[in-house]
Amino acid sequence: MKNKYILLSALAIGFASCEPEFDNAVDANYSSGEANFSTYVAVGNSLTAGYMDGTVSRGSQENSYPHLLSQQFALVGGGEFTQPSYADDVNNLGGLMLGGNPIGNTRLVIDASQGRPENIAGTSTIEVSNLQAKAYNNMGVPGAKSFHLLAPGYGNLAGVALGQANPYFVRHATTPTATVLGDAMSKSPTFFTNWIGSNDVLAYATNGGAASNGTSAAADHNSTGNTDVTTYGSNDITNSGVFANVYSTIINTLTTNGAKGVVCTIPSVTSIPYFTTVPYAPIPDATINANPQVGLLTQLYQFLAVATNGRVSPLNLTDGMPNPILINDVELTDLSAQISAFATGSGNPLLVSNAATLGALYGRARQTTSADLVVLPASSVIGTTSANPSPFNIQGLTQPMANKWVLTASEKAKVAAATTAYNNAIISIANAKNTAAGKTIIAVADMNAVMNQLVSGIRSENGSLYTANYFSGSATEGAVLFSLDGVHPNARGYAVIANEIIKVINRDFKANLPLKNASYYPGINIVPSN
Repeated sequence: MKNKYILLSALAIGFASCEPEFDNAVDANYSSGEANFSTYVAVGNSLTAGYMDGTVSRGSQENSYPHLLSQQFALVGGGEFTQPSYADDVNNLGGLMLGGNPIGNTRLVIDASQGRPENIAGTSTIEVSNLQAKAYNNMGVPGAKSFHLLAPGYGNLAGVALGQANPYFVRHATTPTATVLGDAMSKSPTFFTNWIGSNDVLAYATNGGAASNGTSAAADHNSTGNTDVTTYGSNDITNSGVFANVYSTIINTLTTNGAKGVVCTIPSVTSIPYFTTVPYAPIPDATINANPQVGLLTQLYQFLAVATNGRVSPLNLTDGMPNPILINDVELTDLSAQISAFATGSGNPLLVSNAATLGALYGRARQTTSADLVVLPASSVIGTTSANPSPFNIQGLTQPMANKWVLTASEKAKVAAATTAYNNAIISIANAKNTAAGKTIIAVADMNAVMNQLVSGIRSENGSLYTANYFSGSATEGAVLFSLDGVHPNARGYAVIANEIIKVINRDFKANLPLKNASYYPGINIVPSN
């Protein structure tokens, strides 16, 4: 099935990288105010590292928001700002290798001849085992959750293959037992940014609430009460009490020597294209009518409408309205036995001969509704065929899609509750630090509010309007701030984020720093052919 909603116009080839060296005129009135930028250190995860298009590459890292901030800080006495070396990314492909074997995908691009995102052709040259053993000013580690910043061994090469270490941190951890926060503090920061916590809830959300196996449910440790992070699965939601304790430790450590800084709140998942690009009802009736087995499909859905107690409705084949997809909802009561029995007694040869298959396939099946969020990678799966016998092998149509492809209403509620709890903790910890000091030590950049504004559009200082209207053709491609992975900003988006942080610094630390001109930075990455 060809998913029309992910097709992109080749007219956007004109988006080329602009060189933004001159986006700030010299102004003698620039000042650092009450902040000291001589040693700026950034702590965080992929959003801090400059991750975009599904990886960190030599090019993407240059547009990380900490690097963009450091350029503005340099105008008022900011010192050298270093980032982990990506000099070995000779072809700017991104990805990761371990012992010569790929463990991370190359960056996503738009192939203009195909009109869809795909990994750029080639093999990564970034070898994780080429250890740098050096602390940097940018200590953003893709994939890190809050508690990972305090974990010894998170940068141990021996732990990568076992899933016990982070390959990005391994590349530059000063020792196998170093911690991310410890290496950050070795730089003796005078100013910092801290944007950590997204992965504590987003790993659950981006995997559709599924555990690492993709089918069973991941755990929400706010509801389980489990505070032992050593027992957490990779997609589990971190207990909010654990998050608050860890976050407090991070802030207390970063401010030990009098450093000031900015902390960022965690964005809501509903504001990012990863969850808003693929509609819940993406299957056109014309596509189903064109299927040679449309008669069998119609019979199947009529059967399921009764056998599942209305969880499935008959196919819509007449009025041009698209059909929702069929999913496996692990939270539903299992109706396998009921469905099999109903098929056995139906008298329909197709249903009778496949009674056991029907029960196993559709016991927890239902159609998506407007309350569900279909994740972006599902766009390449919907309509494909599996190894199941025909006609029960069409993903999303006759084969329910696995738990990982959809964030249901109840899963969304868990994500929202955790996000709110984390953001309340971030703001509370910052306020308590400021109250104790009697002045602003920690400023808060409300990135949750900023990302939510993208739904209706953010108008920048130069009048440009940016939205979350992702993959909507040449008319909006230049206004999109997200990269092709649907979660992380593109270079233009990171410039907007840098500006939001600069606004907070100017406001709360009485500084006068210039903003970046976001339009100078590239948006969607398009190649003529891949």
